[in-house]
Amino acid sequence: MTISVLLVDDEELVRFGLRTVLEAAGDFTVVGEAGDGFAAVRAVQELRPDVVLMDIRMPRKDGLAATREILALPDPPQVAVLTTFHADEYVYAALAAGAAGFLLKDTPPREIAAAVRAVADGTATLSPKVTAALIESYVDRRAAPRRAQALRRIRELSDREREVLQLLGSGGSNAELAKRLYVSEATVKTYVSRLLAKLDLANRTQAAILAHEAGLLED
Repeated sequence: MTISVLLVDDEELVRFGLRTVLEAAGDFTVVGEAGDGFAAVRAVQELRPDVVLMDIRMPRKDGLAATREILALPDPPQVAVLTTFHADEYVYAALAAGAAGFLLKDTPPREIAAAVRAVADGTATLSPKVTAALIESYVDRRAAPRRAQALRRIRELSDREREVLQLLGSGGSNAELAKRLYVSEATVKTYVSRLLAKLDLANRTQAAILAHEAGLLED
């Protein structure tokens, strides 16, 4: 299956590099490009891509505002944030807004293609170890006021569901979750889908944030 991608960055050279990498991989179609947030929202509505690679710092409308608008659309695409720095307040806000993860602009080409595949099918957060560290830092800054709210949200989870949420918080892939839970990867996908629906979460990254906020990784 071909994955359709929209590239959003105000630097033409960055867009050209990403297009070259993805089209060379063979299973991607770059359906469009945009140089700012306004154009990105319009392009998503017109082109209906599977994945948006979204730069954060752009003129007119930044990637954070555009991400919020895109994810509020009916049946929105997955959005992955493009950034130069992984400790960036804009990145924190984008993850909280529902972005599936982030991709450093200096990521090696082979890893870029693998990461976009992962975000397209929802089977993994991007750069799991770095994303987990970023989420932990994000949560630490807001821990006190959000802990009680997070605990209320997970109160109705079964022991199994709490275990799955905890593993998502650690950035585990489907294969790693299957090994830890002694089930197949197909069963893991079912667990994760049900958990996201039950907690009204957009993706695995939001689940990981909630796990950190609730203190599940401190157990």
